[in-house]
Amino acid sequence: MNMRLIHSKSSLSILASGALIAGLSLSCGVAQAAQSKVMLSGAHEVPAVTTSAKGEGTITVNKDMSVSGSVTTSGIDATMAHIHEAAAGKNGPVIIPLEKKGSHEWVVPAHAKLTDAQYKAYKEGDLYVNVHSEAHKAGEIRAQIKP
Repeated sequence: MNMRLIHSKSSLSILASGALIAGLSLSCGVAQAAQSKVMLSGAHEVPAVTTSAKGEGTITVNKDMSVSGSVTTSGIDATMAHIHEAAAGKNGPVIIPLEKKGSHEWVVPAHAKLTDAQYKAYKEGDLYVNVHSEAHKAGEIRAQIKP
């Protein structure tokens, strides 16, 4: 067998191994962030709200406790949106006010970060996002943020 051919096969094997290691490293980096898909409805509000409004989005909580993401709504003339701390079936205080972007999108502000206690609550499923309207000042649609 030609020595150049053997050398080329070895080089390809080394390159393939390097690509695999690099891919694993990148996927481990992504694992540091936990994305939570949220589907907001009036049924999850406390007390429940009868509404055709709905919302969906993604909230990401990183290991450093920074938070990002957004929620898009329909069927609601929203006045504000927040991330709150409380278990399902309970209401709790606002911990991160969301910013309105466009007519139906609410985003987590840049540099939003949870405290240690809030991060613990997040890990236990005790954070939620809700969207308020003039008709339902306490909140019209809601979803728990599950890690």
